[in-house]
Amino acid sequence: MSLFLILALMTAAAIFAVLWPLSRRPPDEAVAKGQELAVYRDQLDEIERDRRSGLIGDSEAEAARIEISRRLLAAAESSGEREPAAAPSSLWRRRAAALVALLLLPAVSVTLYLRWGSPQFPGAPLAGRLNAPLENRTIESMVAQVEAHLEKNPDDGQGWQVVAPVYMRMGRFNDAVRARANTIRLMGSTAEREADLGEAQVAAANGVVTADAKATFQRALKADAHNVKAQYFTGLAAEQDGQSEEAARIWRAMLAAAPDDAPYRPLIQRSLARVAPDAPAVEPVAPAPAPKQAILAAPGPTQEDMAAAQEMTPEQRQQMVRGMVDRLAERLKSDSSDFEGWLRLVRAYVVMGETQKAREAFISARAAIGNDAEKRKRLDEFAKGLGIEG
Repeated sequence: MSLFLILALMTAAAIFAVLWPLSRRPPDEAVAKGQELAVYRDQLDEIERDRRSGLIGDSEAEAARIEISRRLLAAAESSGEREPAAAPSSLWRRRAAALVALLLLPAVSVTLYLRWGSPQFPGAPLAGRLNAPLENRTIESMVAQVEAHLEKNPDDGQGWQVVAPVYMRMGRFNDAVRARANTIRLMGSTAEREADLGEAQVAAANGVVTADAKATFQRALKADAHNVKAQYFTGLAAEQDGQSEEAARIWRAMLAAAPDDAPYRPLIQRSLARVAPDAPAVEPVAPAPAPKQAILAAPGPTQEDMAAAQEMTPEQRQQMVRGMVDRLAERLKSDSSDFEGWLRLVRAYVVMGETQKAREAFISARAAIGNDAEKRKRLDEFAKGLGIEG
């Protein structure tokens, strides 16, 4: 409360200093006129001195003396004119204005602050928030502290590694890509770090496995052929490229090798259902074989199937892709909550050159996600990148 009193006094002092001149009586007009007459008399004396010293001629001196004398007489006559009622009236109005401002401005300021401000909360400067106990700090304040540290220490690989997953949770995917790339640059490449970088690249591209992301996942698989994250996104890349059989093969192998309680099993099962809706559920092998044995034991396309696919004509491949897209569209009609499915459908229509259907799928996707601002923003950016407008 003492702080509010101090601030109120400071405000009043500032207003008083600004408005005080309004309450003062203006300088005496007679004094001002007397000073003006003295100036004119000095000018007459100066003209006489210049004439005597020969700086100006008699005719010029006489003309200047006449002009200054005329001004001197005019000033002398005006000094005798008085308006006794005008000055007090003007002074009263100025004092009234100063009093109103002195009382009204603080009252309005306090009213507005009490209406829209938060006087019950103590001040919270950034430095205090950064040094607050951990349980009282927000995620934004902690990220700000890490960012301030990294700005001064850009070669702190551990700092980049710590902040990268936080960026992912906050939806700052481009920052996550930069943080994970710096982690690899400063701390070295591992399968986990490469897979994490690829995941951030996919998120930054609105769910599309770009060429850069594919290369990143290949580096992860080269370091560890059984890295789950890299395997999954490699399958997703195959699906987005229209290689449904390859995506199904990868995901079947992952399911066969995955433990029964693996948290990622439902995701892979849903993904497999997209590319192979009629495929039987894959159960984990018990006892779990080595990864290579699991892959070999996993059901999937036979060599004959793969050869037949390679021997398809362009028209047959187009029919295969068309069937896959049509199945996806039919499934989204009954289950419109699959946001990732809508993204794939829009992208598929664009790749097939069917812009109108891509636009219709985009409009249907916007209706399906409703008022989810985050998904709506992601969908709009995704469609904009593909050249689609609603």
